[in-house]
Amino acid sequence: MAEGAHRPDIQAAADRMASKFGSRREIRHLVDYLLEGEAVEQMAGGTFGPGIGLVVLTDRRLLFVKDGLVAKVAEDFMVGMISTVQWDPGSSHGTLTVTSSGDKAKIEDIHNDDGARLADAIQHRLAGARSAASPAPAPAEAPVSGEDDVFEALRKLGELRDQGVITDAEFAAKKAELLARI
Repeated sequence: MAEGAHRPDIQAAADRMASKFGSRREIRHLVDYLLEGEAVEQMAGGTFGPGIGLVVLTDRRLLFVKDGLVAKVAEDFMVGMISTVQWDPGSSHGTLTVTSSGDKAKIEDIHNDDGARLADAIQHRLAGARSAASPAPAPAEAPVSGEDDVFEALRKLGELRDQGVITDAEFAAKKAELLARI
């Protein structure tokens, strides 16, 4: 077993994983792919490009590692460059889609529990980075009277969600509130 497999941050993230199928070797060798001082926050097994491997959220980046016996592949996305993250759950496994600098990467076959936790962590990180860069405009609280006003408010709310200013949960709550006014 590699020395880094016993790092507390890697062990804690591994302990939270619902499924380690196809990613145990990557967990053992993860320390070889990390930058100096980089801390692991979340991990999930999944399929991306070269095959089954490990998706890792650190304090600096989102990293996909495939540590095969023959080929070793690592692809990363700096968190500050990620514009959107979408989680699409399936019956037991889903797909995480990450958009960074206009490119989309789909990481498939992620256990639903691990994928949801990973997507939430990335979205919270993105929301925190955006609010630190510039205060997020609050959704309008002005009274909405007619259907046209409701639909316009929904359109604006959707734009805020798409820009990552508000979360999907905040969007759904406000949407329900607005639709109740019709």
